[in-house]
Amino acid sequence: MTQTLTILGLESSCDDTAAAVVRQTVGKAAEILSSVVVGQVDLHASFGGVVPEIAARAHAEKIDLCVEQALQKAALTLADIDAIAVTSGPGLIGGVLSGVMCAKGLSAGSGKPLIGVNHLAGHALTPRLTDGSTFPYLMLLVSGGHCQFLIAKGVDEFTRLGGTIDDAPGEAFDKTAKLLGLPQPGGPAVEAEARNGDAKRFPLPRPLLDRPGCDMSFSGLKTALLRTRDKLIAEQGGLRQQDRADLCASFQMAVSDVLA
Repeated sequence: MTQTLTILGLESSCDDTAAAVVRQTVGKAAEILSSVVVGQVDLHASFGGVVPEIAARAHAEKIDLCVEQALQKAALTLADIDAIAVTSGPGLIGGVLSGVMCAKGLSAGSGKPLIGVNHLAGHALTPRLTDGSTFPYLMLLVSGGHCQFLIAKGVDEFTRLGGTIDDAPGEAFDKTAKLLGLPQPGGPAVEAEARNGDAKRFPLPRPLLDRPGCDMSFSGLKTALLRTRDKLIAEQGGLRQQDRADLCASFQMAVSDVLA
């Protein structure tokens, strides 16, 4: 007998509150019936980064609405759901708790099974959802607060080959954007600015490339960019628009080289 499962998923580990309904029949591609995401960019913009306390309050305010809308868009009720999955970590503890408490309430009220999901495992298993990758496979997992090379051997079996020993690329992008007076989130802002820049103008370091293994480092790269920025300001009395674009392009290229 072919088994089909319909799962309600909740995510609240950082600054996006999200709920989705996914249906999958064994041996077939998964179908995303709905996906609702409420971002918090405007709430954190003036602080230059995500403020955990503000994020937690926003998750608590929006998680119920996300679930309601996800079920509505999927044209389903909680009775049609086979199980509830929720991010149980890692992440900002206040946000994670908001999602977990909501999921626990839904599970208790409906009698549906509750599944805690490591959100890094969720990232690592996404290729199986999108292109049907089979185990084992090698992957580079890069997110806002994490960066690591993994071999995925099974749904709950991973071998870590290496990763960042300090900042994650996402953190480095956010800090670079803040240093250069760009808006948050830093990744899209730096990328947009870099389109008009010369990636070869500033020879920023590529940490650990001369060493064996899969470990990476990004804190020294961020420090080098800060010193380059300060030197330009001291010499010119300020930072020109082209300087900013060239710094972004040089930084982005350095990060890409380290990851590659």
